[in-house]
Amino acid sequence: MKSDMQGHLDHYRTSIGFLIACDGLQTVSSDAIDCPSCLTKRKSKDSQEVTYSHAAVTPVLVCPGEARVIALPPEFITPQDGRDKQDCEINASLRWTASFLSSYRFWGRVTVMGDDLYSHERFCRDILEKDCDFLLVCKEASHKILYEYLKGATTTVVKKIEKGQKKKKKLTYTYRFVNGVPINGGENALWVNWLELTVTEEGKEDPVFFNTWATSHRVTKENVADLAVFGRSRWKVENENNNTLKTKGYNLEHNFGHGEQFLSNTLATINILSFLLHTAQEFWDPVYKTARSLLPRQVLFQYMRTLTTFIIFESFEQLLEVI
Repeated sequence: MKSDMQGHLDHYRTSIGFLIACDGLQTVSSDAIDCPSCLTKRKSKDSQEVTYSHAAVTPVLVCPGEARVIALPPEFITPQDGRDKQDCEINASLRWTASFLSSYRFWGRVTVMGDDLYSHERFCRDILEKDCDFLLVCKEASHKILYEYLKGATTTVVKKIEKGQKKKKKLTYTYRFVNGVPINGGENALWVNWLELTVTEEGKEDPVFFNTWATSHRVTKENVADLAVFGRSRWKVENENNNTLKTKGYNLEHNFGHGEQFLSNTLATINILSFLLHTAQEFWDPVYKTARSLLPRQVLFQYMRTLTTFIIFESFEQLLEVI
């Protein structure tokens, strides 16, 4: 991969390798327009009104401290041949891992991250079978058997940190962890490792942050803080990827058309590919990088649309130089 040879992916390498965050994203929705690739949902149990939509799993390469994410190929949540049940996010994610995950192992170790929806045995075993690791949100409400094993068995690590320059905030990071707990109550349940982070601020009663994860990585006093940092970076798939595609000029939720069957998903793929290419330009193209440093993304796109409406440019480089 060219970016790897040039060393750009080294920015995304962590102590446990590369982090791939997965999340589901709705692209378009309509009460009137549909195609065979649409998902359907009744507005209420007894209603005959149906909402049609398209959705996808949009994995990205993330790293704590790196503002940019690298978009990876999406997998669309769409009706599958030979199946009566409607497709879902987790099945689409399993198709994605089958198609793509092993190909990223040439980078080195890979850890897959996701919300609580992904934290179940089938998905975890699938990741392990592909010689990768997982770090997944693990809520008590959906993992009651696992949490029974935690009672009185966890190790606690406490760190006190001051943040802020003008106004100091005194924060306490409390980590709990345990290795070797079953992810469910099945007879041959997969055993995983668990960690929790609670962040409290001096003078405030409620925690400012709380989350828990299940992971294939062994947790120790030395690495629990790093694993929590990596787990928190999962939010980048929502903030730096999904939110950017929806609100920062890519208009992913705009209905550009359904066509006979595949047009909507094809256009969404091109949209995500554009985002990837723009990220690559920020690495490789000094002119584009300068333009992005001077202009918000949406303003830059608007300038491009306006200029190309009235002027024919010999190259993209010439367009950027004019901007």
